[in-house]
Amino acid sequence: MHDVRVVLIGGTSNVGKSTVAQVVAERLGFACLSTDGLARHPGRPWRTPEREVPAHVAEHYGSLAVDELITSVLGHYDRLWPRIEDLISTHASDGRGTAGLVLEGSALWPVRVATLQVARTAAVWLTADASVVRARVHAAGSYETALDEEQVLMDKFLARTERYQTLMIEAVDRLGLERIDAGGGRSAAELADVVLAAADAQTAVGRSTDTG
Repeated sequence: MHDVRVVLIGGTSNVGKSTVAQVVAERLGFACLSTDGLARHPGRPWRTPEREVPAHVAEHYGSLAVDELITSVLGHYDRLWPRIEDLISTHASDGRGTAGLVLEGSALWPVRVATLQVARTAAVWLTADASVVRARVHAAGSYETALDEEQVLMDKFLARTERYQTLMIEAVDRLGLERIDAGGGRSAAELADVVLAAADAQTAVGRSTDTG
């Protein structure tokens, strides 16, 4: 791959960003980080063997309409952007003694990324059919055996996730940025190949001559 030191992988929840980012980072010998690690917004509202749903998370999804959930999460990403931009700039410069970086997360909102003027940075957005995302959330939250009130929270999370992806795709396409279908049955290794090829072809952040 040509002189790229930062690869950004955006997308909605449960499209496989984390798994693909890990493979890409391993291939390149880069560090791998998630924007979720910079500052948490109310996370996934379902129980796991390791954790219960915090009360504030249940209240967040239970009390807000889908449009309000979108406004809340996009506001969070706006506030987080200066930290993301600084992280990208730091890793894009090999003169600062830092490793290259693969950064993944829903906070990589395309409208923000499109404003980047940082050399040696590439960006792609992963998408998946709503049915794929729904199946993954249902499996993660054991939807079929969950309590009614737990299903309501998962349904609200899914509605927000699907709405986010619709808005994200509209922005990506309007700005001429690159998106990759991650729901077609390809393995993480195969998707990593596609991400790396896209990054190698880009002539500006998120754009190649083909997406122009």
